[in-house]
Amino acid sequence: MSAVGLRGLIMRLDKRVEALLPQRIRAVWNHPAGPKTIFFWAPSFKWALVIAGIADVVRPPERLSVYQSSALAATGVIWSRYSFVIIPVNYNLFSVNIFVAATGFFQLSRIYMYRKSLKELPPTEEAETAETGKTPAA
Repeated sequence: MSAVGLRGLIMRLDKRVEALLPQRIRAVWNHPAGPKTIFFWAPSFKWALVIAGIADVVRPPERLSVYQSSALAATGVIWSRYSFVIIPVNYNLFSVNIFVAATGFFQLSRIYMYRKSLKELPPTEEAETAETGKTPAA
């Protein structure tokens, strides 16, 4: 089937589906950022990053990556801003990126609190003996 024939088939199928939709849903169907465009599907699949970030909440903070969490936070902030600059304004892209940024910042805060708690721990006897070279008195 040629590209022209496939395009015609898709357009006919689109008209049939559109005729079955209620008026309120038809507006969403034909929106410039609706389900017939990449502007809808790319942010929809990006929710997987949010799910992965939420799944990392149970991961011990010593196993979290600062670089990965920073990248998620930065891209979430950047793309949230971008979603209002592009035409059409994409609220789906905005919402997913706010959550991506939030999960990134949350993981960064967990890493920070964990590393801060390590500095506040009193040194153990083993660490003291390793530093001084003396054996502890029994």
